[in-house]
Amino acid sequence: MRSWPYLWMAAPYLLLGVVLLTVFARELNILQLGEEAALHLGVPVETVKKILLAGASIITAAAVSVSGMIGFVGLIIPHAVRMVTGPDHRTLLPATALFGAIFLVWADVAARTALAPRELPVGIITAFVGAPFFIWLLHKKKQEVRW
Repeated sequence: MRSWPYLWMAAPYLLLGVVLLTVFARELNILQLGEEAALHLGVPVETVKKILLAGASIITAAAVSVSGMIGFVGLIIPHAVRMVTGPDHRTLLPATALFGAIFLVWADVAARTALAPRELPVGIITAFVGAPFFIWLLHKKKQEVRW
């Protein structure tokens, strides 16, 4: 139930966070090797972690302040996109943003049409999709790790 002025208020913060995460995509790739390996490869791990945490927090705060909390999108979309594109953050970050937006538009369409003329909260639709996906992901990971 927000209008375009709300988006324009959040846009500078979203842009700042996106720029920070994009600039540090290489370091994110190196951090996947582990903190010790990243440190040996010349990444100032603690500084990068703080900057990335700040960037992610800025994006999250700006998005939630405009749209409200929408569960599971931040959990399932990155995992699903990583399965398709691979672990390189230079591709993963923009692809996740694009597919997250597409997913949310379709969830909104479903929420508006499921009980027309009434609307469901979009969080219900994302939970119906996200919970089974997340359970499947946990089950798949459990099968990979046999004790």
